[in-house]
Amino acid sequence: MADSAIPVIDLHALRTAEPTPEQLAPLRAAIENIGIVQVVNHGVPADLVGDFHSRVDRVLALPSTEKALLASPTGHPYRGWRQWPDDFGRLELERYSIGQFDTAEDARAAGLTEEQARLYDHHNVWPPRDPGLRDVAFRYHDEIVALARHILDLYAQAIGAPAGTFALGEREHTTFVINDYPSWTYPDSATEEDKLLLLEHADGSAVTILHQQGDYAGLQGQLPDGSWTPVPIIPGALQVFSGRLLTRWTDGRLTAGRHRVVSGGTVTRRSSAVFVHPSLDTVVEPLDRFVGPDGPEFEPLNLWDEVRDRVDQYLQDFGRPEQVAAWRDGRPYVAAIKEKAAR
Repeated sequence: MADSAIPVIDLHALRTAEPTPEQLAPLRAAIENIGIVQVVNHGVPADLVGDFHSRVDRVLALPSTEKALLASPTGHPYRGWRQWPDDFGRLELERYSIGQFDTAEDARAAGLTEEQARLYDHHNVWPPRDPGLRDVAFRYHDEIVALARHILDLYAQAIGAPAGTFALGEREHTTFVINDYPSWTYPDSATEEDKLLLLEHADGSAVTILHQQGDYAGLQGQLPDGSWTPVPIIPGALQVFSGRLLTRWTDGRLTAGRHRVVSGGTVTRRSSAVFVHPSLDTVVEPLDRFVGPDGPEFEPLNLWDEVRDRVDQYLQDFGRPEQVAAWRDGRPYVAAIKEKAAR
């Protein structure tokens, strides 16, 4: 499929004047049919983007023995560094995860309830070698969240709804991960269909905003006919994926962007993603303006009910026995890797 299947939207052009229906048409088509766009001139400072990713590069380039010290001390799968192998023990992915708040105390100070704040009993893990990463990471996160709010208003405008239709509330809920995909040169993985480094899925967010770097378009989006198209690496661009909450809000009018990551390339592929949800006390249900005469197709979803057991649900579905045991015992977990891809 052609690269142009994923449109590139110039946000500066849409900010400087009231956009016409013709200007919004490519955006409207993309969010209704694919759920993926790329944005340029988005307003996130380039020096901040560069600084954050340079610092992350240095963390993920550390020896494995040092990175193992950045694993969550309690075995939390969404805090600190972790790696996981495929079924043959080969390194498939490394991930560094950052919680929205460092501690439960910080979460309570931001207005979360006592129960909600317990999500952050498991602290973030910051590398001692770079004490400045924390500040840069949170500034980058906040810029991305501000962009997400603007994009959601733009999406509403594109389909004829007023600004504020997709409201995140005063305190949005986010998750923040950096993924490191190794080069993959095993002889038994010669084609993209032989090796998926990240299985196809749609995010559970309202929107996810991604930054990617590497030497090949390993990120792919699914088109309406079920085929896959690359999401090309464009300098300065950010990728925006509509999540399943946006589909629920619009009673199916807006598509959640299904995507996957395939192997290839001669260098490590890296991506960072901020998954943006409305506040934890939000009930997401089809808005009246999108519901047809036969009534809504989607049931209301209480976001807190979805989030509070996320770790246990993840481990139940995907956790290896030794990982589940580490979580139960409150100790670090570092998956064993038998071999790494040839360089």
